[in-house]
Amino acid sequence: MKLKVFSSDGKTSREQDFAGIPVFEGDKGLQAVKEVIVAINANNRLGTHSTKTRGEVSGGGKKPWRQKGTGRARAGSTRSPIWVGGGVVFGPKPRDYSKKINSKVKALAFSRALFDRLSAGEVDVIERWEVAPVKTQVLDAVIARIAPVGKILIVDSEFTADTARAACNLQRISLQEACTLNTLDLAQYKKIIVSTTALEAIIARVNGGKN
Repeated sequence: MKLKVFSSDGKTSREQDFAGIPVFEGDKGLQAVKEVIVAINANNRLGTHSTKTRGEVSGGGKKPWRQKGTGRARAGSTRSPIWVGGGVVFGPKPRDYSKKINSKVKALAFSRALFDRLSAGEVDVIERWEVAPVKTQVLDAVIARIAPVGKILIVDSEFTADTARAACNLQRISLQEACTLNTLDLAQYKKIIVSTTALEAIIARVNGGKN
């Protein structure tokens, strides 16, 4: 597959053929993509939300008033769910939202998501992430030449501390290393800019089945 490769300053580009990129036909892998994205989002949920039932709320041992003769509705405890400060009926409790996905399904989903983004022209390649001087303004200018608007995912085989520091103040930019890139990363950004070394690592990862 031929992809546009930009120079490290983003000013010039050329076409380069990359071998080993997976190719799909029809709907193969789309269901896997959906399942993996749902699983990733579910696994990111902490599940620490918690409310107290009427049995866990403090107080309420004494009947608020006598049963009859007050003109008010009968009440047995201030811990009742209809009282302010009382227990919660069917409230959330700590739970595990995680979903298990087969490794082959994850590999299929990653390959399909990669193919779709590459086919749509939403992935650009840069020779290397090397800006001088390493400043936020310089890095922003390089990215703006390639992708002027939208959320951008920058992928490299390994980021230097200077590059990570220069990118941390750019709100529309996120960094991800090739070894930790997943299906959700490929799906949620408007544009992905990947270095040549990172793309080669991703292709090797796809062909090796480690996703």
